[in-house]
Amino acid sequence: MKIWHISDTHTFHELLEVPSGVDMVIFSGDCSNPRNPYNNEPEVRRFIDWYSGLDIKYKIFVAGNHDTSIEKGLVTKNDFESNGIVYLENDYTVIEGLKIFGSPITPTFGDWAFNKARHKLDRIWQSAIPNDSDIIIVHGPPKGMLDLSYDRNGNMEFCGCKSLMNKVMEVNPKFMMFGHIHNCKDIINAGTRTIPNLDTIFSNGSVVTDGKFGRLSSNGNIFEII
Repeated sequence: MKIWHISDTHTFHELLEVPSGVDMVIFSGDCSNPRNPYNNEPEVRRFIDWYSGLDIKYKIFVAGNHDTSIEKGLVTKNDFESNGIVYLENDYTVIEGLKIFGSPITPTFGDWAFNKARHKLDRIWQSAIPNDSDIIIVHGPPKGMLDLSYDRNGNMEFCGCKSLMNKVMEVNPKFMMFGHIHNCKDIINAGTRTIPNLDTIFSNGSVVTDGKFGRLSSNGNIFEII
């Protein structure tokens, strides 16, 4: 199975080059921009129109912190699934024997969608993520994995979730897919990474660079499962 992972298109999805021969596309959040959910809704619906039209058999969608109209219920799970898209919100699906879990939750940072306080995340991940997951899709990265950015004071920091990293190390899925932390200035986060003693491939599918929206810096990541 050939899988294409993309994230953080922020309305620029039509600039992507759709690869050939893909069996499954996975989107891990932030198809839209505005904080106001009523302004956000048309952007999400335009994304659904594009995504549903892709000539790819399986389509999976996980929301992100910018997808405020989804959190507020202006765009619903049915809006995705009636268009042939699997919508995952703290739930899983099984496709061709692969158990795939998805969650939009990210650690609180500003007043955005699907945010939870960091001290609550361990309980959430432990109860929500199945231990036999083959693919884990979460909008935000685990701590230390393609998650380097600058804080408000201009200092570099790893922005990911430590509790999520602990759970991934426990589960050891085939893939851990996320976005949320884009490329920025001289930092490249888009791409893949592995670490010793873990079989998991970590994938940051974000396709934009902070401060340079309007052109893409990545076309996502492609994987093959034999």
